[in-house]
Amino acid sequence: MTTRSHDLRRGDHHTRWWRGSRGWFRDLARDERGDVPGWVLVTLMTAGLVVLIWAVAGPALTALFEQAIQRVSGL
Repeated sequence: MTTRSHDLRRGDHHTRWWRGSRGWFRDLARDERGDVPGWVLVTLMTAGLVVLIWAVAGPALTALFEQAIQRVSGL
């Protein structure tokens, strides 16, 4: 006969869950510690993409904005 999770006594199930989740959280915290160079790289790459997109699309977006303002104000 197999034992299912709902067949276990309440204390046993919660104790097993707590032990498993506590280990999972501890492992997650240990894995994320010391990953500063990765986050710095992501931040720098994101800033670089923003600057690149702004340089390429900036004049077109400025013209589009000015055109929209002229239409709204009726100038």
